[in-house]
Amino acid sequence: MSPTVDDLRNDIRTAVGRYERVESTAFTKEALAAICDAVGYDIDTDRLPPKPQMRAGILHAIGDLETDDPDEAERPFRKAQLEAIAAALDGAT
Repeated sequence: MSPTVDDLRNDIRTAVGRYERVESTAFTKEALAAICDAVGYDIDTDRLPPKPQMRAGILHAIGDLETDDPDEAERPFRKAQLEAIAAALDGAT
C-alpha cells in the first residue's frame, strides 16, 4: 500500500531534522525552510520568504518546475510532489 500524504509529510519532516506531527497539517515556514536547505534552494533565513516562494523553490530544485515562480506553487504540495520531494531527499542521504 502506498504511503498517505500525512505519512509522506512526516517522512520529509524527519528527513530534514524536523519532528513528526500527529495531526494532519501542511508544512510550517520553518519546515519548508529546512526542506529548501536540504534540496539546495537558497533562501534568506533571517526573514523567511512566503510559503509559495519556498514551495516553488523546492519544486524547482528537484526538477518538478522549470522556474521558482511562486504563482506556480500557491497551494500545498500534492501527493505526487511529496513523493518527488521524499525521493529527492532519500537520494541526497
